[in-house]
Amino acid sequence: MLSERQTALLKLIVEDYIRTARPVSSKSLCDILDCSSATIRNEMSFLEDLGLLEKTHTSSGRVPSEKGYRYYVDHIMVPKELSGEDMLKLQTIFRNQSLVLTDAITKSMEIVSELTNYTAVVLGSSSSENRLSRVEVVPLDELKMLAIIITDKGHVEHRNLVMDERVSPIEIKQTVDLINKLIVGTPIDEVSSKLEFEVKPIIDKVVKQHEVLYNAFYNAFSTFTSDKSTDIKMSGTSNILMNPEFDDTDRIREIVSKFEDKDIVSKIEEEGDGIHIYIGSETEFDDDVTIVKTKYNVDGEEGTIALIGPKRMEYDRVITLLDYIKKNIER
Repeated sequence: MLSERQTALLKLIVEDYIRTARPVSSKSLCDILDCSSATIRNEMSFLEDLGLLEKTHTSSGRVPSEKGYRYYVDHIMVPKELSGEDMLKLQTIFRNQSLVLTDAITKSMEIVSELTNYTAVVLGSSSSENRLSRVEVVPLDELKMLAIIITDKGHVEHRNLVMDERVSPIEIKQTVDLINKLIVGTPIDEVSSKLEFEVKPIIDKVVKQHEVLYNAFYNAFSTFTSDKSTDIKMSGTSNILMNPEFDDTDRIREIVSKFEDKDIVSKIEEEGDGIHIYIGSETEFDDDVTIVKTKYNVDGEEGTIALIGPKRMEYDRVITLLDYIKKNIER
């Protein structure tokens, strides 16, 4: 355990470095801690020996190490109260009754990404875990229509349907009514099979242009269910690259490639309860980032919301923002 002065010193260094991204010198801390520069240097050397601080190559000052950030998070940090401005921006999303769950989560995380300049990630349930709730169609022109596929977990997908020939609006409505009547409640990854073996024989008898319509809807559901990986939504992927830690072209290229790799991003999924902070090598994503994430569960719909930023992250603010979103999602 650290002494009271050592704890105060580590807190000042971590929070100053988070704010400025500049190494902290002993001189800048003398007045704050009411100590001589020599005393501060001795205490900084002690914290360095413990592995909580590091020297940089470009300055005589110190910066927090990965271990130092972890000690700060576990023993020193106090979550920051949500500002009125931040709360107001998020409340506009959660008070919008027209938004389905998935849209509310995505939009709230987009706002948090803008507020923090970190990258936001939403990992939802895979498509195979959803059941069809209903299908709606919006005609676009004589040969095109927009199919809106809605699941029981509030997941909404839009698919553009292109038909080989003109079909009357009446026959389109008949087909949609049949689909809603016969396959609502079917797991999404079984819909295509049910369309072929149960719905198609009936459409053949009722709808004159059955083949055109059947092919259009079959293709729509096939593309929806072909990707059974975790549903991933990201925002602010370029935000993290604006931090001075990522001013190297090769590092930028490496981080971007990880953001584009669904297999890597899907591993961000959180299993435990509460809000968890993974720093550097703890993330299994990249040694130079921190990931703060939490799992949500709403009527059986589970997912993960996360923020990815530099290790020099505003931990106290991020914890509060994610906690606010989680509580509003689950209430």
